[in-house]
Parts: sequence; structure tokens; C-alpha cells
Amino acid sequence: KAADEPKPAQDADAEESEKKATKPLSPADELRTHLKHIQKAVSLKEHRYITRVLRAIASTRTKLADGVLRKVIVQYLPESPSRDSLVAFLSEPMDEESDASEDTVERLNETALQQALPEIECYLHLLVLIFLLDGNQTTKATSCAGLLVEKVNTYNRRSLDAIGARCYFYFARAYEVLDRMQEIRSVLLGRLRTSTLHYDTEGQATAINLLLRNLLHFRLYDQANKLVLKIVFPSSAPNSECARFMYYCGVIKAVMLEYTESNNFLLQALQKSPQHTAIGFRQTVNKFSIVVQLLLGLIPDRALFRQKHLKKPLEPYFQLTQAVRGGDLQLFTDVVANFGDRFKADKTCHLIIRLRQNVIKAGIRKICLSYSRISLADVAARLCLGSAEDAEFIVAKAIRDGVIEASIDHRAGFMQTKDTLDQYSTTEPQAEFHKRISFCLNLHNHSVKAMRYPEKKEKEAASATASS
Repeated sequence: KAADEPKPAQDADAEESEKKATKPLSPADELRTHLKHIQKAVSLKEHRYITRVLRAIASTRTKLADGVLRKVIVQYLPESPSRDSLVAFLSEPMDEESDASEDTVERLNETALQQALPEIECYLHLLVLIFLLDGNQTTKATSCAGLLVEKVNTYNRRSLDAIGARCYFYFARAYEVLDRMQEIRSVLLGRLRTSTLHYDTEGQATAINLLLRNLLHFRLYDQANKLVLKIVFPSSAPNSECARFMYYCGVIKAVMLEYTESNNFLLQALQKSPQHTAIGFRQTVNKFSIVVQLLLGLIPDRALFRQKHLKKPLEPYFQLTQAVRGGDLQLFTDVVANFGDRFKADKTCHLIIRLRQNVIKAGIRKICLSYSRISLADVAARLCLGSAEDAEFIVAKAIRDGVIEASIDHRAGFMQTKDTLDQYSTTEPQAEFHKRISFCLNLHNHSVKAMRYPEKKEKEAASATASS
């Protein structure tokens, strides 16, 4: 009987309000919420609202559609050739059905104020460009990107810096898809100069990374190295841009045979990158890091190859590590032959070719640990070399480089291993300890720089609340 009694009106109203609160926003309403945040950021001069909107682009781009974009553009942008050209990129006409929510009248009244904001216009233009790129409409995307860059360059507003940096990122991406990256190098150089003069740290960091990516795409390593030496990367740049810059520097230093610095840069790139997202970036950085560690004579941790998102992409590099660790030249040759196409696609093939000498050195070191005396012919057979003379030259070079402690009897044709010295009687432990201390200190310094502190206004509000 109690269940059959009618519910009070207050309970019914409460249930309806709860349903409205839990009801997810439609894509159009979500875009309108982002536009309100942008308008709030401009009026209050609070950059964090725009940052929040830009962080949501990853989830917003999955909900974009022709009809949604057309509705929001027609509502928030005034009638002009700029709006008409933007709407022309959208193929489907707007649906006649209206999804207006309760605050439609309020939004329409605010439109006059929002029409004067270049930030809103550039943000909507950016969404159209992303929608075209996701739909593989590359020809439209390049023309849309050109118009967007021209629009960004016409304004000189600090509130537009973050959106402008993101616009240039997708502008470069549109040309990269069509393999026309060489055409935009001068545009990126101009953007770097402008951002530096305007003290636009985010735009400066984005322009530097785009230029380095452009130069590395065409294998212009010398020019990329000169660019890195002449610029000063902003220390207050976002972590994503810092991670990209560290990765590009690591690749450049590896090509320039500076493996120690390259390894440090690649480790910093992994530390600054997101730990649970950006899986593709972490896979790419780990591939270069493994090769650089092998070139340094180090063996990567086996647990790295067992991680869920890295196990399959790093399978060729795991076999490569086994070949280098065992000093098996035949296995190394087979791995390079079997996975040559993968290594070329990863752009690590030119570094992997250099590993042949490391494989030979590892094999010689292993032979010296196993035998106190061995003929050069047996060395050649174990290392899969052509003749004993080749083995003699390679062993002599290893002795000169300090890889092994041995001597060669040229007349008898054998190698005599010397007694192993106590490593703790040398300065090698001290150098290794110093290297680890330097790494920990650098990690601490970067962690302190990456810390965020509350704004001054928030501190004052918190202190006022505590005092009251």
C-alpha cells in the first residue's frame, strides 16, 4: 500500500533536478561551455581557463561532427567572409532540429560580447582543422590551416598565445601528412622570431620543436644541431613541449656520436612524458634509448621489454640486445636482416649499423673471460670473421682502446690474456658513483622546476577564509 501512494511534489522535483544534473552534455553544449571558459579567461585575464580548454581537445575531437560545428560557428561568429569560408569546409548542412538548452536566451544575449573575441574565432577555426585532419580531408586541411595561421598573425594578444601555439602545431601537421614540410620552414622560422620578441614561451617552445622535427625529417642533423646550440629553450614551457625537445636533442646527439649526452636527454624525455598516456611517444623514445645504451656498452633492463605497451613494439630491439650482450655477430646480422624494414621505419637503422663494433668487442671480452690463451684462428671462427688476420687487427684495436687486457704473439698467432685487475683499485667506481649522483641531482632540479604553486589571489582568499 505504501508503494502505491503518490510521491510528494518536492521529491518529484528533486528527482528531476538530479536527472538533469547527471545527464551528459551534448557535443554542442560542451563546445559552448568551452567558449564560455575562453570568454572568462579573456575578461578575468586568467590563462588557466584557456589551458583547461586546450587540454580537453583530445576528448572533444572525438565528438566533432559537421552539424555540431556548423551550429556553434553560426551562433557565435558574426556574418562575415571569414565565417563563410570557415563554414565552407563543412560538407553537411545544419540540422533543423534544435538542441538548445535552458540557457539559450542567455547565450544569445551574450553573443554580441563574444563576437569581438579573436580567441573564440581562432578556437573554432582550430576545431574545424582538427576535424578535417581526423577525416583524412588533407587538401581541405592545408587550405584551412593556411587561413588559420593568417588569422593568428593578424592579432597581437597575449591571451591568444596558447591557442596560437596549438594552431601552428596542427598547421605543421597538415603539411606533414601531405609530405610538404619543406614549404613551411620559413613560416616556422618567422613564428619563432615573433614568439621570442613577444616573450611567448609556449609559442616559442612549439616553434622550436616544429623546426627540429622539420629538419630531422629531411636528415639535416648538422643544421638541427646548430639550431639547438644557438637557441635557449624556455624553462617555463609545458612538460609536453619539454619532452619533445629532449627527445629531439637526444636523437641529434646520438647522430653526432655524443652518446652520453644523448642518453641523458632521452631519459629526461621519458621522465617528462605522461606515464599512462602518450604511448606512441614513449615507444619511440625507448627505441632510441635502447640503441644508445647499447652503443654506450650498457645493457637495458630486461623488465623494460616486459611492459604491456612496449613488449610487442620492442621485440626486434630485445633480440638486438641479446645479440649485443652475447657478442654473437651471426645473430646480430640475422636480426638486422630480418627486421631491417622495421628499423628503417623507426629511423634507427643508421645507429644500429654502428653496433657491429660493439658486438665484436663484447665477443672479444667474453672470449678473454673464458680463455687465458687462444689462437687468432679460433677467435676468427668464434666471431664469424673472414680470416685470422682480420681477428688480429680487431683484437689489436680492442687492446689499444682498453676493452681487454691482453697481448698478441704475432709469430705464434695467439692472444694471451693478462690477469684481471681489481676494479676497486682504479678510479672507475668513483666515476660511476659521480655519474649516479649527478643524475639524481639533475632529477631533483627538474622536479623542483616542474612544481606548481597556487596563485597569489588563491593564497589571499584562503588566508581570508582561515582568518574569518
